[in-house]
Amino acid sequence: MTLWLLRHAPVVLDAGRCYGASDVPANLALTRQAAQSMAALLPEGAPLWVSGLQRAQQLARELHMLRPDLGEPVTDTRLNEMDFGHWELKRWDAIPREAFDTWLVDFAHHPFGGHESVQQLIDRVAVALAVVRLKQQGEAVWVTHAGVIRAVQYLVAHGSAPITDVDQWPREAPEPGGHLCLTL
Repeated sequence: MTLWLLRHAPVVLDAGRCYGASDVPANLALTRQAAQSMAALLPEGAPLWVSGLQRAQQLARELHMLRPDLGEPVTDTRLNEMDFGHWELKRWDAIPREAFDTWLVDFAHHPFGGHESVQQLIDRVAVALAVVRLKQQGEAVWVTHAGVIRAVQYLVAHGSAPITDVDQWPREAPEPGGHLCLTL
């Protein structure tokens, strides 16, 4: 199976903000530009799954208008970005250093911001991935977020093994408006 992982376009927040589960919109012009560049790449008739957050929904709608053969986007909130709890919408440089240090000591299980841990993110993405594998034999498209894309990369590399260290977490994800294609 081939999974196309599309990241939403840049959001309309100032740079340097933490915006995981916060439902902030993407820049409309950049969303349209991303949809146009991706529309030509995607395989014909591949099903389109999308995060429940509006920045991903925007890209999925634009893609569907350009490529109706992809079908109506199916919303799956397991594709939502990680929830950073009380750090949501704060400037990254305003989050105390000790909050990062505590997270890195137990990267897998510490809920940075008090809501969701990296392992919880990986677990929910694993369930979504299992569902897509059951329903789809050929190719599928996910419109999602950097954390989810990293979780998929982790699962491809490590299978169902729990994450034990920050060094196992993939460093690279597509830039906003970019994509990654993985063979599962």
